[in-house]
Amino acid sequence: MTDMFDVAVVGCGPSGAIAAGLLAERGLSVFVCDRARDVYALPRAFAIDHEILRIFQQIGAVDQVLPWTEPFTPSEYFGVDGQMIKRLTTVDPPYPQGYVPSVVFNQPEAERVLRAHLASVDNIEIALGVEVVGLTQDADSVTLALNRDDGVKREVRARYVIGCDGASSKVRTLVGLALEDLGFDEPWMVVDVKVNEQGAAKLPKTSVQYCEPQRPCTFLIGTGHHRRWEISLNAGEDPAEIASEANVWKLLSRWITPDDATLWRRATYRFHALVAKDWRAGRVFVAGDAAHQQPPFLGQGMCQGARDASNLAWKLHAVLKLAAPDCLLDTYGAERGLHVRQLTTKIKEIGAVICERDAEKARRRDAHLLEACGGVVQSMPRQNMLPRLETGVLASSKSPLVGTLFPQPWIVRGNDRIRLDALTGCGWRLVIDASEHESDVAMPELAMRQLALSVVTMSASTDGLREADNVLTNWFARAGAVAALVRPDHYVYGVVETMAGVPELVESAAKFF
Repeated sequence: MTDMFDVAVVGCGPSGAIAAGLLAERGLSVFVCDRARDVYALPRAFAIDHEILRIFQQIGAVDQVLPWTEPFTPSEYFGVDGQMIKRLTTVDPPYPQGYVPSVVFNQPEAERVLRAHLASVDNIEIALGVEVVGLTQDADSVTLALNRDDGVKREVRARYVIGCDGASSKVRTLVGLALEDLGFDEPWMVVDVKVNEQGAAKLPKTSVQYCEPQRPCTFLIGTGHHRRWEISLNAGEDPAEIASEANVWKLLSRWITPDDATLWRRATYRFHALVAKDWRAGRVFVAGDAAHQQPPFLGQGMCQGARDASNLAWKLHAVLKLAAPDCLLDTYGAERGLHVRQLTTKIKEIGAVICERDAEKARRRDAHLLEACGGVVQSMPRQNMLPRLETGVLASSKSPLVGTLFPQPWIVRGNDRIRLDALTGCGWRLVIDASEHESDVAMPELAMRQLALSVVTMSASTDGLREADNVLTNWFARAGAVAALVRPDHYVYGVVETMAGVPELVESAAKFF
């Protein structure tokens, strides 16, 4: 007998684990499998941002992940002649999502936390050491043919399947989804070391981008004693040869010696910029590295996969549990595809700054960047470089807040501080400014039921939700808005300037259902 699930997730890396957690948190039955029995131990993702920590909070794993994180230091860019030409940092507190906006983390340990969390959830079945060898689908479901690493064969059926099985995705291949090349292909080596006190004292106190034509490279400060170098390979260099221990120490000799650190792990990669032309084939979707790959220069690789999972999970829940039409799922690829392309373009622009190999062009680059800032480099928050959603399940309003991430302030409860989502949940929410009252308008009951909408009233008094740091109060004031309709993935569907506009706003969202 073939087991039946609401959703099957192929791949239990970060994107797959997050997708499974979000789906199960919404009450769906989930099957998740992975060829590997343990997490991947070689260098991969280095940083995540506050949006992803908010997602971990949603699935109930953030308190276990946070001990494996530390704040991301500023990133300073230095040009041909050693002068600073650019500086990325983070937004100032109070932090809009309730977390440090950018953190570095230990990915293998964070993944183990996620897997342990999934194993504790009743409506998730995890199958490790299992490979997908076949996939067929009909009008109602998808059937996966599975081979376990001990030779046992099995079939699993699901209403929908998500392929989160990496850059060489078997799921993507089986359903014939193609990747589009966005025009970036460079060989780099990633080296992780663990420094001792002597070594740490020698190294920069911020992360550094060395934009040097002879060999662009990046220095990153990780958690604890972890330090990372991302080093570009020159033409004609053999990846296997350059990754030898002797050559690695030769490249690192500019900064440290074997007396200062131990080599932890190293690997050579080709940094790509690829995105799926289509993100869906019938009842099958791709997410994470199976749907896109981008250079690492803004630390957004794992973040992109988590955004995929968050976007798709609420839409699958809406179709499977709230009677939303299947066509709602078409907005997943439309929204995420455009967002990934826009962000990848920005990442490529950063890469162009870092990777210029012509010395004269690099000097002109340096001069242009310094001229643009009047000779004094200004810090730019990394978060300001992230695009907003521009298509899909969004209001037609021209407000620049539509498609942006809604804040999560700290709420005061007696002597305690609690993040907003922990009190309101993560479904559709109508959040009303402290100075307004939902009773001022007749709410559209049918549309509210279709969305399973909750109404959240902020308040300056002790009767409502009172925030600690005026994050939302200031957000509403800057926007000139009195209420915001927020999607289950925490993006702003739309805002209104008067309460009279609320019924139309809510009804417009319900039309997607």
